[in-house]
Parts: sequence; C-alpha cells; structure tokens
Amino acid sequence: MKIAQVAPLFESVPPVAYGGTERVVANLVEELLDLGHEVTLFSSGDSRSRAEIVPVCPRALRLDPTCRDHLAWHVLLLERVTQMADRFDIVHFHTGHLHFPLARRLGVPHVTTMHGRLDLPELTPLHVEFCDVPLVSISNSQRQPLPEANWIATIPHGLANTLRPSTEPGSYFAFLGRICSEKGIDRAIAIATAVNYPLKIAAKVDPADVRYFEQEIKPLLDNPLIEFIGEIGEDQKSDFLGRARALLFPIDWPEPFGLVMIESLACGTPVVAFRNGSVPEIIDDQHTGFIVDTEEQAIAAARCVHRLSRAACRQAFQQRFTARRMAEQYAATYTRMIMKHRSDAAA
Repeated sequence: MKIAQVAPLFESVPPVAYGGTERVVANLVEELLDLGHEVTLFSSGDSRSRAEIVPVCPRALRLDPTCRDHLAWHVLLLERVTQMADRFDIVHFHTGHLHFPLARRLGVPHVTTMHGRLDLPELTPLHVEFCDVPLVSISNSQRQPLPEANWIATIPHGLANTLRPSTEPGSYFAFLGRICSEKGIDRAIAIATAVNYPLKIAAKVDPADVRYFEQEIKPLLDNPLIEFIGEIGEDQKSDFLGRARALLFPIDWPEPFGLVMIESLACGTPVVAFRNGSVPEIIDDQHTGFIVDTEEQAIAAARCVHRLSRAACRQAFQQRFTARRMAEQYAATYTRMIMKHRSDAAA
C-alpha cells in the first residue's frame, strides 16, 4: 500500500523530548516500512525517518520561538496533503479534528486516529455533523463520550523495542510526563513522602502551566525526597524508568491512553495508577501494577509494589504493546477502508 501519514507539527517525528503523538507516528511509520508498505510522512522539516518526508514547516513549532500562529502552518499542512492525495491508497490523519471538512471531500480513503480527550461538550455537535468520518480510538474508554462517532477500530499504541528492561527493583519512584493539574503531580509527591521514599520527576512545563507549577508545585520541591529533573529525551528513559521502583500515575482526568504506562512496562517497571480513562485497559491490577481509587490506596500500593514481577511487566509490553502489533492492526484497518471505498465507488 501507498500510505500517507499526516502528523501534527508541534513536535518533530520522532520528538527530541516530550511528544506522545509524534512518537507513536514515528514508530508506526517505521514498522509499516518494515512490513513492505510505501509511506510518505507529512511533518515538520526536522523530522527523521526512512520514509519520504514532506516538510511543511522548518522545525517543530513548540521549539520555534519565532512562530506565533500554529494554525497557519497546520492549514498549509492540509493543503499539501490535498495536493498530493491522489498519489496514495489511503491517508492517515493524526491532526485531531482540524481536517474533517477536508477529509470528507478528499476523494481517497482516509482514517483518523483521535489522540486526545473527547469528553469536552463542544465535541458532541462536531461529531454529530461529521459522523461519516472514519475514526480510530486508542482505548475503548476514549470513545465513550462520543458513541455517535464513526468508530471503526480501537488500536492501542505501540512502541519500538528500544527501551531496556531492568530486573531489579529501583531506589526511587518515578513521575514522567507533563506538569499540569490533571496529571496529579501533587498526588505523586504526597504518595512518595508518605512512604518516605525518593521521587524523581522528569516532566516538561508548558507555558500554559507555568503559573500552576510556580504556585502549586514548586513549593513542594523543597522536600529532600523530591528531585525535579525536567524534560528528558528518549535516550534517557530506559535508565530513568528502569531504575525506578514504580511509576506513579496519579491522574485526575479521563486519560485517552497514557503512553508513559507502556514505556514503564517496557522497562520492567510496575505502575501505580488511579482508575481513570484507559488505565484498566493497560494495567493488569496486582500483576503489572496496582489500580487505585484513593490516595490512601495508592500509598498502600506503593509500600508493596516491589512484590510485583518486573519480568511480567516486560512480558505484558512484548505481548500487547509493540509497534509491530500496532502497525499490523493499522494495516488491516487500511485494507478494510480501501475495499470499502472501492465498493462504495462501484455501487
């Protein structure tokens, strides 16, 4: 198949540091190439891939201090896709709902993976109108707020086999991701201090969350048990997660997937996670981690998480969350959509 992958432009593909969607796209592209497909990647110009790259902007928008209008670049992205669409058997969008009016008129098979939260009230009328646009969810829980949408598959994220597992329980708890209220960093600090164990925080602070960080979180970092590392890259994750006793994932929102959970499993590190969003679909309670409902339960879980098998965590990753499994599921979905398009055209 000739496949177009349309990535958002906020990060390069793959990202140099934080960036879940772009990392998933990078893994998907490489695995599709290994499966023998032809892939063209629409992305920022600093992306790196064996696929043919159509660069839309010079570099990732988040890292470009001169860019003040992200939307302008994304409109240009959609125009580039439109100009080249007839070269492909299918176009795979990762750009939220921005492209929906275009996709409806594209003239070639297409599919959209929804990577974000979908429980916002303004999304309901949008998806009622665009109920013909074929969508892929990344967890079953993600699609629940929009039952009227045209869901054609649920395909969990997958990662390349680049993270190294560790067989020994680590010497600290880990928090990895982004500093914002719904990620529960304050809960993570409370859990670690309650059990008198170090917590290392590897997280970025977006401009929108600077005030929250300065007012709510920074004062908590004075505790000698807490170490704030900041944003880390892919090459640092094996050591950071592999040497951790557990990943703390105390979210307070309907997480659509939670890529950091499978990164942790890949490193053989169990997860203590709150029961929100996709968590029960990823973590096998009392086997690859603990799923909790309260801070008290999280503290109790943190005290005994060392009893869980790190080998079982790694095995769960290899069985369920590899990039190859993800690519094979997408390839099967592409084939279905291409056959449906041909059937509809012949009718």
